[in-house]
Amino acid sequence: MSKIDREALVERLLRYVQIDSETGDEGEMARHLEEDFRALGCVVTTDDVHEAAQTTGSNIYATLPGDPSLEPLMLSAHMDTVIPGKGVRPRVCEDGYIRSDGSTVLGGDDKAGVCAIMEAMKAVSATTHRTVEAVITVREESGLVGAKNLDYSRIHAKKAVVLDTGGTGGDIITRAPGQNKIVAVIHGKKAHAGSSPEKGISAIQAAAHGVAAMNLLRVDEETTCNIGTFMAEGPTNIVNATARLVLEVRSRSEEKLEAQTKHLVDCLEEACRKFGAQLETEVTTSYLGFSLSEEEPLVQWLFQAAREVGLEPRTVGSGGGSDANIYNRHGITAVNIGVGMEKVHTTEEQLSIKDMTNTAEMICRLLQP
Repeated sequence: MSKIDREALVERLLRYVQIDSETGDEGEMARHLEEDFRALGCVVTTDDVHEAAQTTGSNIYATLPGDPSLEPLMLSAHMDTVIPGKGVRPRVCEDGYIRSDGSTVLGGDDKAGVCAIMEAMKAVSATTHRTVEAVITVREESGLVGAKNLDYSRIHAKKAVVLDTGGTGGDIITRAPGQNKIVAVIHGKKAHAGSSPEKGISAIQAAAHGVAAMNLLRVDEETTCNIGTFMAEGPTNIVNATARLVLEVRSRSEEKLEAQTKHLVDCLEEACRKFGAQLETEVTTSYLGFSLSEEEPLVQWLFQAAREVGLEPRTVGSGGGSDANIYNRHGITAVNIGVGMEKVHTTEEQLSIKDMTNTAEMICRLLQP
């Protein structure tokens, strides 16, 4: 028998996406969530991450006490959205999807996850269930910042399910990449571009030579690489002396992550040697990847819960990171599951009501003995 009130789930989603919460500006959303979790009977606390995470909001910790004989479970989603996410005007469409009016993202990433968690908790609150520790983070979209700044002493569960990807709840991400970010600045030498260009060193030319030598985009089945910024600006009558690049590497293999990062830096170093330019690089590990076996008890819990609600479970690898990456590095075994979002981070974003509801149903089963 269905436990999820589909209409209430949709109503909550419509209400939440109309609360502005672009990443870093989640204050209003956090206040609403704090009130709504308390209305569900949860013990709710927040933290003071305003300065550390550079946000107007705070991470939410909401505990719904349950049967102490059952292992507790952490459920997690994030409250922030990408830009443009202000003034969302959602509409329920006849094909079973929820969309914005096209001028903004919808914000189903990841308010669909938040809503599925809350409606599942509401549905099991009057039944025998395991203790639920719901953690809703800020600034996931700008580098998993909220999860990196959580107070982990408040979290007692050793298993976590993150609801923050496309597909159904049966799509269980057990493998996700790590990410390195590279900021490179190339210093050349100015000269008059008309009378004495040979006395200059073009930072743009050196940078372009380095980029041309790089293996970019899809490197292999586990590894991707992209340049987000290639910036140099100046008048055409002066040889440009500065170019700045920002690049990223993702891989589900730590060895490949480091090898591809070294490849990018090597390409730029070789180009700078060729043209006599100087190179400054800063490499930052944004997060590390994770890989869980299909035999992992949490994965088996999810397989069973998915089948009980009519979903066909499968483990998949992801090309992106989520808060699950951070949790796995803090001693919490975590996976990410689908909650019906599609075309995320675009103004064409849409959310499958059926998939969101099925995921919420699956979470209900996961919470019960």
